[in-house]
Amino acid sequence: MSDPFVGKSWTRTDQVSARLLQHFEMTLGDLVGGNGVPLGLHWCLAPDLAGPDDLGRDGHPRLGIFMPELTLPRRMWAGGELAIHGALKAGDEVTRTITIERVDHKTGSTGPLAFVTVRHLWRVAEETIIDEVQNVVYRDDPQPGDAPVVHAEAEPWPDGRTLTFCADPVRLFRYSALTFNGHRIHYDAPYATGIEGYEGLVVHGPLQATLMLNLAATVLGRAPHQFSYRGRAPLTAGTPARVEARVGTDDVSLRLVAVDSGVATMTATAR
Repeated sequence: MSDPFVGKSWTRTDQVSARLLQHFEMTLGDLVGGNGVPLGLHWCLAPDLAGPDDLGRDGHPRLGIFMPELTLPRRMWAGGELAIHGALKAGDEVTRTITIERVDHKTGSTGPLAFVTVRHLWRVAEETIIDEVQNVVYRDDPQPGDAPVVHAEAEPWPDGRTLTFCADPVRLFRYSALTFNGHRIHYDAPYATGIEGYEGLVVHGPLQATLMLNLAATVLGRAPHQFSYRGRAPLTAGTPARVEARVGTDDVSLRLVAVDSGVATMTATAR
């Protein structure tokens, strides 16, 4: 039976303002750049809005407002794919339309999972600039006695382009503010470790994807037309990391690797 939220759609508007551009630059510094509006800024535009009475325990709008009613409390930004048709410009009035396309229920090694597929369209003057399909996964809380998840160490990429990165709590808080993301795993350490079972504050998925997207543009010499990304493992605040890019025949492979463990926390492909 189809979920009643499938097909639900809503639209918000925002502006690529001078303040947003300056705050984005102050948050990420020389990790992003180039001429014009930095890639990844679209994730800061027209976020979902909910008042204090409409928030769930994790700081997101409670389930049943924008996302389906689910009994699984932990939300994770699993990945997605962008089609980039143009470039945002300073001063643009941007319309963002969000549509829930699928809700799938599965059972994994850690128990029941719910996958919500959401399409986002960013338009300027009726022209689609970015078309993105995002995958959001919901799962249950960790239980006492659960075995720790072991992630394989990434194989070396010789001769790849690299960018070093380490997110401290201040940078995470600023990025949460830029995106109006209230998810407590990014700024509330007792909640992140005691309720959701992480090792510390969690680096945002879109922040990691932004770094890879900008490195891809540096390698290609222009913004890619397609960019697909997938979260592989949590990256915690204070963990030194490097963004790596390896050029193939038709695309650029990217990953963000935690230096201490050698685990790739996110991978991506740019075309």
